[in-house]
Amino acid sequence: MELEHFFQCPHCWSAISMILDASVSQQTYIEDCEICCNPIEITSNFEEGELVGFFSQSIEQ
Repeated sequence: MELEHFFQCPHCWSAISMILDASVSQQTYIEDCEICCNPIEITSNFEEGELVGFFSQSIEQ
């Protein structure tokens, strides 16, 4: 199951969205902002398919 989650980019502060995999209870990965292309470390936590925790932080280049 996939879930679209909206948040602000920690680099450019634009509103963006990312697709999260709700079948994985906890995951951390790096994905580029779709607006400014800077890397963002994403951490998400799911319980029974429901998003219970989301954290994004900038990655310095």
